[in-house]
Amino acid sequence: MKKLLLLSCLFFFGLNVQCQQLTYQPTNPAFGGNYLNYSWMLASATAQNQLKAPGNQAQQESELDRLGKDINRQILTQISRSLLREQLDGFKFDEEGTFTFGSLSIEIYETLEGLVINILDTSTGEESQIVIPNN
Repeated sequence: MKKLLLLSCLFFFGLNVQCQQLTYQPTNPAFGGNYLNYSWMLASATAQNQLKAPGNQAQQESELDRLGKDINRQILTQISRSLLREQLDGFKFDEEGTFTFGSLSIEIYETLEGLVINILDTSTGEESQIVIPNN
């Protein structure tokens, strides 16, 4: 037993032990890593990406589908114009004041920049402003 203890002491104390300080070096250049890793990391992320960007719908639609959508859009535009014409029959935009049409509140006034038209939808709180510059 003594021999084993003596042999183990000689073995441990006889070794030349060296150590060094461990430092962490990040790989990602965004977190202080080497800037040369950028292209490798981008290629790796692109290769792992399972998601595909949706294609342009205009390229995927046939001419017939686009024609149908265009016709629908024109019909809806004509309907909205005729309804607006009925609502605003005899209304002139050069009169200052506040006017109410259903849930829309329209305020018209003159400034140095020109004619200002504020449109407020009282049901949703959305507001738009139109400025018609002076000539």
